Amino acid sequence: MARRDGQLTNPFRFGALALDEAFTDREDELAQLSADMRNGQDVVLFAPRRYGKSSLIWRVAQQLVSEGVLVAQVDLMRAPTKEKLAEQLARTIHEEIASRLFRARERVRVFAGLRIKPTVTVDPDDGSLSFSFDARADRTDIDTTLEGLLALPGRLAGERDRRVALVLDEFQEVVDIDPGLPKLMRAVFQEQPEVSHVYLGSARHMMERIFNDENEPFWRSAKQMQLGAIASGPFERYAAEQFQRTGKTLAPDVGARLLALTGGHPYATQETLYFLWEQTPSGETADDARLQLALEALLRSEHAHFGLLWSRAAGAQRAVLQALASEQPGRPLSGDYQRRHALPVTATVQTALGALVAAEVISRVGRGEYVIAEPFLAEWIARNES
Repeated sequence: MARRDGQLTNPFRFGALALDEAFTDREDELAQLSADMRNGQDVVLFAPRRYGKSSLIWRVAQQLVSEGVLVAQVDLMRAPTKEKLAEQLARTIHEEIASRLFRARERVRVFAGLRIKPTVTVDPDDGSLSFSFDARADRTDIDTTLEGLLALPGRLAGERDRRVALVLDEFQEVVDIDPGLPKLMRAVFQEQPEVSHVYLGSARHMMERIFNDENEPFWRSAKQMQLGAIASGPFERYAAEQFQRTGKTLAPDVGARLLALTGGHPYATQETLYFLWEQTPSGETADDARLQLALEALLRSEHAHFGLLWSRAAGAQRAVLQALASEQPGRPLSGDYQRRHALPVTATVQTALGALVAAEVISRVGRGEYVIAEPFLAEWIARNES
């Protein structure tokens, strides 16, 4: 039973990566993705926001590293320029690949063949290395250096007969870094059979365009994997076990009602369970009354986030959200639905729907049907309208 300073520790996590005991189910996805990365298969992972893509990848990486696979990860959100991307690549190649293949003195030598040599800085506090590239360098030299860095995982893997997986997080940012970068990356990656390239992104519509548009370099270049909601059965068992492990009880009907409320959304379910566990004293049962208290506490916690989202929404977007909060799935483009909820003209509604779908605040679930995808936003809107 987990304790901290003599107190029981809440076993549920939301916001940060769900690791160890906080990670639940996804057994099929774990097995599938592990096999793909082990086999050198390129994969693009599609999922709505906060569905646990990063947690899944982290869990797979833990397993593969224990098997001897070299797993390196780059977050393109932290690389606004090609120079910054080169720095991230150099650091992750050094830390996650070279450090497992070479002795300390030999590691930096892997960059010897680059057009521009990185400047290596040692942190005096922890001894860690950072890499930088001159932003004033010629553009052609930067491109050549970046091409060399992208090719390094495959070269090192081939020389040492090792499998490598390169995880590229927030991959939709590749276009903003440089419109020509996807073409360069694709040219390098297609010649790396020893490397599994795994592409993650939080902007689904952009990721779909990159991989599903026949005019894009990455068209049909990777196996597509959809990450959906977690089935209610495994999630209910996991929740009940965590309550029991920490000296509390989750009433079966409450567990089922909670999963029906969240729809198996990983983040929303962990968040609700976190607050429900907090509302349940040690040795007692999480019942309906405590579930209602948990929901109230959750909405108070999310108030700032929802308030900011609401303030940034245009008037027509707010009208659509209010309509969906009171009736969903909804058909905002139908005349009857527009009249019932006093929505603006169809063209305006269509523009609002497009913006909300792109922001992943709402989702299209059927022919002309939409729902609010942002967990608990519908409840927040309903409570703040009154």
